[in-house]
Amino acid sequence: MTFLALDVGNTRLKWALYDSPRVGASLLASGAQFLENIESLQEGDWHDLPAPDKVLGCVVAGDAVKRRVEEQLELWDVVPQWVVSSSAEAGLTNGYDHPARLGSDRWVAMIGARQRLLAKGLARPCIVVMVGTAVTVEAIDTEGRFLGGIILPGHGIMLRALESGTAGLHVPTGEVCDFPTNTSDALTSGGTFAIAGAVERMADNLRRHCGQEPVCFMTGGAGWKMAPSMSTPVELVESLIFDGLLEIADRRLAMA
Repeated sequence: MTFLALDVGNTRLKWALYDSPRVGASLLASGAQFLENIESLQEGDWHDLPAPDKVLGCVVAGDAVKRRVEEQLELWDVVPQWVVSSSAEAGLTNGYDHPARLGSDRWVAMIGARQRLLAKGLARPCIVVMVGTAVTVEAIDTEGRFLGGIILPGHGIMLRALESGTAGLHVPTGEVCDFPTNTSDALTSGGTFAIAGAVERMADNLRRHCGQEPVCFMTGGAGWKMAPSMSTPVELVESLIFDGLLEIADRRLAMA
């Protein structure tokens, strides 16, 4: 029973095909496509794939983009399911004031992180950081309760805001360094340190709340750029959302 997992973000659609909708399933194929090129999936990346038996995804890009993805899925005789954040699922309790308003990508990534933590036999609080167009930093306590999270601009948005609002500044190609001595390095380092500082603050909050050192997972398209500059130790997991989708699919199948 092949399983297609979809992560439709603000910039790209990421997909992964597994040999079954189970935790620990073997990855058969994967890829990514910018949203403006979604219409190429049927004749491109997906053309030679075996037809999936199940499709489960999360989408934050809006209904219009979701419809475009569903049109491409007409290549196969399969109806996709889309994750909607709820009050509880797959061992995670949602502490958001209005659970359904929590971004589904955030919810799924937290489920993936929690599953990964429990698979290691660790009963620890957890921080989940997603670094993409926006950056989210989530806090989960030892019992699997999502306590809350923060959202801040991604690196690109920060730099573009400075460029548009400040005379003489341009989006740089600078380096991250401890003591920047030119404008490009100062801008690049500033954005990086802002994200690192937000994660450190959330880790402090969670450590104080739980009385225990949290584990920190990082994911997202820009995670690999951010991870080396973190003062808080992080485990970089590129597949965290797919891990969460597999966990959800596995549990739903077991309940069917």
